[in-house]
Amino acid sequence: MVTDTAQKITDMTIRGAGRIARAGAAAMRDYARAYPGDDLEDFRKGLKESADILIASRPTAVSLWNGVHATLLGVEDADTVDGVRAVVIRNADAFITRSEGAVKAIARIGANRIEDGDVILTHCNSSAAIGAIIEAHRQGKRFRVYATESRPWRQGLLTVRDLSEAGVDVTLIIDSVVNSVMKHVTKVFVGADTITSHGALINKVGTSMVALAAHEARVQLYVCSETYKFSPMTLSGEMVKIEEREVSEIIAPGDLPEGVRVFNPVFDCTPASHIDGIITELGLMAPAAVYGVMVSQLGYSVFGEE
Repeated sequence: MVTDTAQKITDMTIRGAGRIARAGAAAMRDYARAYPGDDLEDFRKGLKESADILIASRPTAVSLWNGVHATLLGVEDADTVDGVRAVVIRNADAFITRSEGAVKAIARIGANRIEDGDVILTHCNSSAAIGAIIEAHRQGKRFRVYATESRPWRQGLLTVRDLSEAGVDVTLIIDSVVNSVMKHVTKVFVGADTITSHGALINKVGTSMVALAAHEARVQLYVCSETYKFSPMTLSGEMVKIEEREVSEIIAPGDLPEGVRVFNPVFDCTPASHIDGIITELGLMAPAAVYGVMVSQLGYSVFGEE
């Protein structure tokens, strides 16, 4: 079950930071439920190995890291297999419920930033950003949306399907036309895979290009992000690892001229200076507020978890 979930995350059958976080927590819960033995240390070892397998499937997404580790809180304090099992199951269920509730809260808060007559641009396939757009439409606001195709996996096709089914006026655009359409755009809504302690955004590759175009055009850019996508590791200066994918996603290996390399990163980094606000389940905040949220709300400090 753990390896199956990890494989689905790796091959992008399960995609989206929130979805993979919930899938990781669920896989840990299912492993705990199914553990057949009564050896406490072996059980704890298996939980750690399962966590490592899941996290390795998408190393850039801190949501997965936080989701998996949330299931392990208090495991060391339990002194029986049944006690550990109960802790993991309770933690996983609580995280999944919190994650689902956060997306709904972000939708309500994000919808308040959308007005009649807006032209919105979104990139990739963020359930949080899409939720805000659909909620604004549900409230009766009239606006249009541009959605990028988002190469090479073309997650934008999922976005336009979701928006179209909800009745939103949406236009699919190729990634390289972003700068051309930005003169018509009034607001940009994107999701997040990771947000660093200084408010920088790690998200689907191409997001920084969108943000630069918006910054140059004086267009507001909002990041829709659950707080569990805030990266506590960056408080102590750790860098976010940008995952690279296989060449075959871009071109068939046999079609590549000899000596030519392919650079295929999944994510890129958008500086905090290009972000107008981060919409979280706790409310709308400036990028500079991320550090305080990590310390006061999530219980993290530079010395580790408090």
